Amino acid sequence: MNSLQQILTRLRYFGPAWVFASLNIIVGTWVLYIPRIKEKLTIDDAQLGIALFCFALGTLIMIPLSSIIIKRIGVGKVTLFSIIIFSLLFLVPLLVPSYLTLCVALFAVGLLACLTDIAMNALVSDIEQEDDVHFMSASHGFFSLGGVIGAGIGSFLIIYIKLPALHMMYAAVFVIVTNLLLARAYVSIKGREEQKEEQKKLGFLKLLKPLLGLTVIAFLIMGSEGAIEHWSKLYLQDIVGITSEKISGFGFVAFSAMMTLGRFLGDEVSKRFGSLLIIIGGCVIGMFGFGAVLSGQVAITIVGFGLVGLGFSVIIPELFRLAGKAKGISAAEGISFVAGFGYLGFLLSPPILGFLSKIESLRLSFIVLLLGTVLAMIITFFLKKRQG
Repeated sequence: MNSLQQILTRLRYFGPAWVFASLNIIVGTWVLYIPRIKEKLTIDDAQLGIALFCFALGTLIMIPLSSIIIKRIGVGKVTLFSIIIFSLLFLVPLLVPSYLTLCVALFAVGLLACLTDIAMNALVSDIEQEDDVHFMSASHGFFSLGGVIGAGIGSFLIIYIKLPALHMMYAAVFVIVTNLLLARAYVSIKGREEQKEEQKKLGFLKLLKPLLGLTVIAFLIMGSEGAIEHWSKLYLQDIVGITSEKISGFGFVAFSAMMTLGRFLGDEVSKRFGSLLIIIGGCVIGMFGFGAVLSGQVAITIVGFGLVGLGFSVIIPELFRLAGKAKGISAAEGISFVAGFGYLGFLLSPPILGFLSKIESLRLSFIVLLLGTVLAMIITFFLKKRQG
């Protein structure tokens, strides 16, 4: 809990961590209105999947551009400007009159989502190295906390606020004002410009060989996270049969709340049991969670989403820890490589699940997520066995 105490007692650390929360407050609010947008534009799950793929496409295009923008403007300023523009830009998907404009709007949002994500992680990394502290994992806990705030509070507000765009405007104003107040702690940070020459020359294959197992696990687990974020509410409505807008948002709330708790407590558990054993345990808890989700019973399904969040909460931080210790490559290269594959899974899984649900139903999509968790556990077991 030391990293959490550092964040809560120093503005220098709380400011960047709040950007993590802010990003998911906006996304969590957006998730609440996906069913309404689907109904408003009269599109099916496959078409919605294509629209979400446009979001992913925007993100992928921004990845190589973000470092250039950060280098020219400074990591602190980019972090602040990107979260502000991102918050305002997410109003557009709720106002668009057609399916085509929805795709274009989500593509633009994806660009800013990626820029914000990379900038805030780079900002925390720079502060960690400058101050010799560690609060990256707890910052990701704030990201999960943002989902609880956005989807949790939003689930209560949704019955009182009739216009989706008005709800998003309230969320955007809250995010912008709070970040403007906190930004003075980090906005002047330019970031490190130097880069070791040997890191520039590292090839794809050199990184892939020692990190293959970790990258596959990251792709599967973060893919499930992205799928739950975008499809959990529709699953509760279409498969479980919940008609209440307020209750149908609590699958994602339970998932985010338990993931937040797990990330704030995970470091102590990791010290006791080790990374690979923790990942296996997290996969097992996630498997039980998906089994509960597939039960189709309201209370059990919501509890299941919470179990998945608890199990998955410890996996990604431990993957980053293992990647940083991989032999023959630098910690920065290892972590960024595994994180990149994980983020790719996070972005691609929502549209893929949309196509699967078109073939059968969202139930099939969540069965695939269960099988992906089983595969992640098997891979981790073999990594543990090879490690001895």
